[in-house]
Amino acid sequence: MVNILVPIAICAILPICIVAIIFSTIMNADNKRAAVLMKALETNNNIDADKLAEALNKPRKTARERLTGRLLRGCIFSLVGIVLLAVGIFNRACGVDIEADPVALPLMSGAISLAVGVSFLIVYFVTRKDLPAHDGEK
Repeated sequence: MVNILVPIAICAILPICIVAIIFSTIMNADNKRAAVLMKALETNNNIDADKLAEALNKPRKTARERLTGRLLRGCIFSLVGIVLLAVGIFNRACGVDIEADPVALPLMSGAISLAVGVSFLIVYFVTRKDLPAHDGEK
């Protein structure tokens, strides 16, 4: 009976609880922002409601921060992919069978990770050219 309950708890109940906690936290933050805005409107001390609502919004990342994040993720995924491919090739060179897990799993994971990393780097280099036009920086 215990052998059945543990996987069910880990695979079903735990993700549901995590999602519920995340959504309740988001809703609580939104409700608190709305309460502050309503209280400011009730007092009506010549406060500009639009500016107050804008100040209470969640902070947005700038274009430069998003671009830096893409570069970071691209480098991480690419390097992890290269390392996993090297491990798979090394295991193959040592004589491990190609269908065996010590070779196939690192090769597949490395190829996927390398593809994701290269795609992040491509997006970084393509959008980097558009940044000064939108951001006004050099």
